[in-house]
Amino acid sequence: MTEQRLRIGLVGAGVIAHAHLPNLLRIGDVVVFSEVGAEELVAAHGGEVVGSLDELLARVDVVDVVVPTYAHAEVVRAALAAGKDVISEKPLARTDADADDLVRLAHEAGRQLYPAHVVRYFPEYVRLKAAVEAGQLGELAVLRFVRSGAFPTRSAWFADPALSGGIIMDQMIHDLDIARWIAGEVVRVSAVHVRKGTVDHPVEAAHVLLTHASGAISHVAGIWGPAHLPFVTEFSAAGTLGTLSHDSRDERNYTAELLDEEAVGGDLPELDPTEDPYFLEIREYLGAFRGGAVPRVSAEDGATAVRIVNAALRSVETGQPVDLEPAAGRTHGTVTA
Repeated sequence: MTEQRLRIGLVGAGVIAHAHLPNLLRIGDVVVFSEVGAEELVAAHGGEVVGSLDELLARVDVVDVVVPTYAHAEVVRAALAAGKDVISEKPLARTDADADDLVRLAHEAGRQLYPAHVVRYFPEYVRLKAAVEAGQLGELAVLRFVRSGAFPTRSAWFADPALSGGIIMDQMIHDLDIARWIAGEVVRVSAVHVRKGTVDHPVEAAHVLLTHASGAISHVAGIWGPAHLPFVTEFSAAGTLGTLSHDSRDERNYTAELLDEEAVGGDLPELDPTEDPYFLEIREYLGAFRGGAVPRVSAEDGATAVRIVNAALRSVETGQPVDLEPAAGRTHGTVTA
């Protein structure tokens, strides 16, 4: 007997929705609710527009939340309260308290909740994880991660750190999560940050240094640059037995990142459609909702990533490192001299 297609609700219609919706449609029937952009999104990819969140929740089995960061917690709470399993775009929430509360609510409701940490599904990072787990690098010592792209000026909320958390929360959370995934729990966070330019032409950058419980150190750098800046990712990991590195620019024959009036940069990577990490991620989560294997990322991972990001933001504010308490379930760091 053919398995019945899932009824999926997609809440939100921004840029990331264009990565989610086509892949959701490969697995189920999708209805979309968004205050802005739903009609255009469905016209581009398919699905059906509904007029309210309540209508969406009444019609679906599971919910995929891709609204702006500051609205994640509200929409995820509503979906959990309606008895739905939920995918939430990263970050799980803007604050530690909200992220912890969502994890608690999911457990109490007996529902599954997964944050969309899609970089865990990119092949370069999967290969790094496998090499470390196989002992090919030996004892990890130093890891370096870089992620850069154009400043997301398409929506004003990205530039408001109270709403988005800035580059550290919106972009660098991916590499902060990967650093923990690869090198283990984080016990200390130090960070610096700079914002330059104008409202129309902003540039933002940050560096975050993580100390892992193992003693390994991860350096994570992020850049939101001018509109022509292409999306680039890099990493290197060094251990006692060897190193492993990746640079997305190696796929090109040359590197030229010069101002061109017709050039278009980006804040999302170019993807191979045959191995789309967004599809791999969504398929794994929706499979788990149907009783399949446990995904490689959990709600607790999402909350921990939020905790690391907010520790970095406190470090930026204070100019001091922030120690993270190691006990499971503890979600607030303390500033130390």
